[in-house]
Amino acid sequence: MQTLKLFWKNFRVLPSAWLLLVQLALLILAVFTYSDSEYRALTWSLGVLALLIIAKVIRQTPVFTFWGLFFVVGAFAFSILIFAGYDNKTIQITAYSFEALAYFYAAYGLLRYMFADRYLTKDELFAAGAVFTLIAWAFAFLYSICQLLLPNSFQNPNNPQELQRWLDLLFLSFSLQSATGLSDLLPIRPAARVLAMLQMFCGVMYLAVIVSRLIALQYIPHSNAQSTDKE
Repeated sequence: MQTLKLFWKNFRVLPSAWLLLVQLALLILAVFTYSDSEYRALTWSLGVLALLIIAKVIRQTPVFTFWGLFFVVGAFAFSILIFAGYDNKTIQITAYSFEALAYFYAAYGLLRYMFADRYLTKDELFAAGAVFTLIAWAFAFLYSICQLLLPNSFQNPNNPQELQRWLDLLFLSFSLQSATGLSDLLPIRPAARVLAMLQMFCGVMYLAVIVSRLIALQYIPHSNAQSTDKE
């Protein structure tokens, strides 16, 4: 019981850290579920459930709570259908759409959470990392939708098929967002290239906005301390 209370206390104090930990755990699980679509659906379901828990802890507005709940429940329901074997194209596209919206909305909530404070906290440092992974996951789901609607949207010399694996799309997403360009996956259809360009823009703006915000939050306490000393 004491361990459970300690866990809940840490969870409430550092929700963004737990979210980032869940994201990294799901990334590790992807290694073991690389070629099994059913177990991938299960890990996605666990991911959106984690988003629901974090969204409730962060204390967002009622509108955010409603829409966040709607996106997460929809993502979870359709992921369960995929896990149960109902994996036709329509269900997959609907599931990926809900997942992308859930991750984007969670990132939006964390951004609001970060910009609401005037001082830098440990949880906001973890939130910066969590927002990055959330956006990367969301774009990976958009790439999955793109290749379902437009087969052969991506070219991969290691996997010359019309549909690319989830981990390859996620690797492309992280490569574009971090501006490293390490992926061997190439968007060749116009829609795929537009999505890639939008993610490049988001990656650059993320670094510009979030890093400047963190620096400003770190500067405020020092600035206030100096003003107090002068008085």
